[in-house]
Amino acid sequence: MQTDRYISPLSTRYASAEMQYLFSQDFKFRTWRRLWIALARAEKTLGLAITDEQIAELEAHRDDINYAEAEAREREVRHDVMSHVYAYGLQCPKAAGIIHLGATSCYVGDNTDLIILREAAQLVVKKAVQVVRNLSAFADRWKDTPCLGYTHLQPAQLTTVGKRAALWINELLMDIDELEFRLSRLQLLGSKGTTGTQASFLELFGGDEGKIQEMERLIADEMGFAGVVPVSGQTYSRKVDSYFLSALSGIAQSAMKFANDLRIAQSFEELEEPFEKHQIGSSAMPYKRNPMRSERMCALARYVMTDSLNPAFTAGTQWFERTLDDSANKRLSVAEAFLATDAILNIYMNITEGIVVYERVIARRVMEKLPFMATENILMESVKRGGDRQELHEALRVHSHAAAARVKLEGGQNDLLDRIAADPLFPLSREELEEMLDPRAFIGCCPSQVTRFLKDTVQPVVDRWGAKETLTAKLEV
Repeated sequence: MQTDRYISPLSTRYASAEMQYLFSQDFKFRTWRRLWIALARAEKTLGLAITDEQIAELEAHRDDINYAEAEAREREVRHDVMSHVYAYGLQCPKAAGIIHLGATSCYVGDNTDLIILREAAQLVVKKAVQVVRNLSAFADRWKDTPCLGYTHLQPAQLTTVGKRAALWINELLMDIDELEFRLSRLQLLGSKGTTGTQASFLELFGGDEGKIQEMERLIADEMGFAGVVPVSGQTYSRKVDSYFLSALSGIAQSAMKFANDLRIAQSFEELEEPFEKHQIGSSAMPYKRNPMRSERMCALARYVMTDSLNPAFTAGTQWFERTLDDSANKRLSVAEAFLATDAILNIYMNITEGIVVYERVIARRVMEKLPFMATENILMESVKRGGDRQELHEALRVHSHAAAARVKLEGGQNDLLDRIAADPLFPLSREELEEMLDPRAFIGCCPSQVTRFLKDTVQPVVDRWGAKETLTAKLEV
């Protein structure tokens, strides 16, 4: 490992090998060569003087990139595409004259970027679906377990541990849906020429526009796309990058929501992210079990959300048919957004494989607050038995505030039930009051909501990706 210069932590600590490969030099330049082969094959099919022998030669050297020759040539001519055309030609002397025939640099550059977008987005979706699988199992297991709900981060009506997980799942499903939509609309740039007019190809094919259209169809088909963009300047619209990074920002938002919820729940000692046997939580406080994975998710999510602004500015500053101030920004922003999102999902998968639930702590915290939440039920039952609603409401208000003061100011136990049982206004015994404090009576439709949600909404998404391998995440650092 190089130790005397900057190395991105996305490479050394966070992003997976499979996502890094998609943004590697190998994937990029091998895809360039696939595109050159597809172009040559289409041009031959449509009557240009290209031989099977030339195409076979190109195929033979499709993956063995001669980097040294390309890099030496680029230092001389300062043009990456022409340097690789030259290097490929050295390996394929019979085909050297027909490599890149009629094309401009964006034929390989932009079409490759679109292929990378497709492959990277599909990998993101696969990992997001795996998180959904993990959370679905968690939600189903804990759908009946009452816990405190919170509004304004203050205790509110009860929910269940599983229902809360369903909320995390639902937001991820929105992100998956957005990425699937973007993938369904993704088109190859095709072969549009220097300003999008296809003038060079019109010359090659003797003015036959039909052959140009067929050439693009053949190339798109070989590269696995349903079609090409109908019109363009030199490049594909940079709005495409903006759309995809906006979807990645959505995943970051969903992940941050989950991670923040888990961090808060861990501080309440209700839930906990996995903690390894020899893991150290603090250099000074040996007892600490810090939620470092959730914290890392939040940190990376902030980066992705902020980074998603880059392609929006780029899209808005593409003058006329194109300008090159997109290039340096695009190389950084698009790649790093996908790498960081991949890192977020790796952590998300890892955490959701082993969330720890402390049922007794959850139950204790519920019972500390439940008497207050039961006051509406107590009021209604007392009214049914002949009590005056307004008098009862006022008495409950006074008793609730007194019980809360005892807890907060004196550090005592919640004695609200004792106060109500001793008040002659309430026609309920202490035993009857306790019977009204079954937490399951306060969770509404949570269990059935979770069951229906998993069956009707989640399962179809999982089934669409069900043939894919089950993914696990091993965190290196």
